[in-house]
Amino acid sequence: MLSQKTRYTIRALQHLADNYRKGSVRLDEIAVAQNIPRKFLTVILSELARDGIVISHRGRSGGYELALPPVDIRYGDIIRITRGSLALVPCASRNAHETCANCLPEAECRLRGLMLTLRDETANMLDRLTLADPIDPEPPVLAEPEY
Repeated sequence: MLSQKTRYTIRALQHLADNYRKGSVRLDEIAVAQNIPRKFLTVILSELARDGIVISHRGRSGGYELALPPVDIRYGDIIRITRGSLALVPCASRNAHETCANCLPEAECRLRGLMLTLRDETANMLDRLTLADPIDPEPPVLAEPEY
């Protein structure tokens, strides 16, 4: 599951993408519109500024804006920045691999093979989608496979 921090980060960045090229957006506006605690949002936006994803403007008319066009910010990268990995188990992580405790040797573990496939499919989808892509709050339900 995505961490709360990752979910807040995605929502804050979506809000900034919606306001791209309209000037900076005040922290309080983002917090209220996206239902994110102000203190938590401050930490998140500071980290994103250090990572070069947002620009922070100080002063009375200060706020935040995207440092990159929304089309250049992929959901996969956002999740990797905030969560570290797209894998559901540590042995399936490409960037933070760890051997699972109490498991079979990796060469024999079919669960690991399944999780690697899932991780790669998830990464492919999330790396295709950017903040510029429209996301429907209620996407159509995919048809069930026929057996």
